Amino acid sequence: MAKVDSSLVVHLPLFAGFSSADLDSILREAHSAHFSKNSSVFQQGEDAHSFFLLLHGHVRASKTTPAGEQIVVRYVVPGETFGVATAIGLRRYPATATAADDSVVLAWPSCAWTRLVGLFPALAANTLQTVGARLQETHTRVIEMSTQQVEQRIAHALLRLVKQSGRKVAHGVEIDFPISRQDIAQMTGTTLHTVSRTLSAWESQGLVASARQKIVVRQPHKLFMLAEESPEADSSFTP
Repeated sequence: MAKVDSSLVVHLPLFAGFSSADLDSILREAHSAHFSKNSSVFQQGEDAHSFFLLLHGHVRASKTTPAGEQIVVRYVVPGETFGVATAIGLRRYPATATAADDSVVLAWPSCAWTRLVGLFPALAANTLQTVGARLQETHTRVIEMSTQQVEQRIAHALLRLVKQSGRKVAHGVEIDFPISRQDIAQMTGTTLHTVSRTLSAWESQGLVASARQKIVVRQPHKLFMLAEESPEADSSFTP
């Protein structure tokens, strides 16, 4: 197994506070893996055999409800951990992870988790911070789903993606990985038709531009204002 270059990850939050020797010890147990676009990293309900750190690309985490509906939980960006089921006491993965574009990960066997955190307690603390941040994001999305019009939810979803993976381009900020209107519908608890109608209206207003699974937010400040409107301000969009 090829040695993982510590310079690729030393700056990441997961490894904050580690010495070079400690980092080398942790990386010695990892291996790198490539996943092509739309390939599965792991499936919901599968035994949690590994935990991962994303080095390159983007990974979509989704859940299937008992009724068979697909929900996009979040997108993982480079530098983030995912699949840490063992760290939170789960034996199986609670969601499916799919490469949204060509992606490279570091993977550790789940059986190494207890030994690693015993040797390096900061690894558990840093992972807990990540899990806590995601829990807070989940709480925010639950409130949005419960209290906001669908147009606001879509605006919040796009702004969240811009903050995560925005890339400045000539006419705004592009979400820097392929994302479909169906993905946005599954993120916001609405239908493909409603997302298409909303984005088409925003395109005509010059707020966004979209084509071939690429979305550019042309006027982020106006989209933010729309996202923060009071529920009484506009009830023209419904789920």
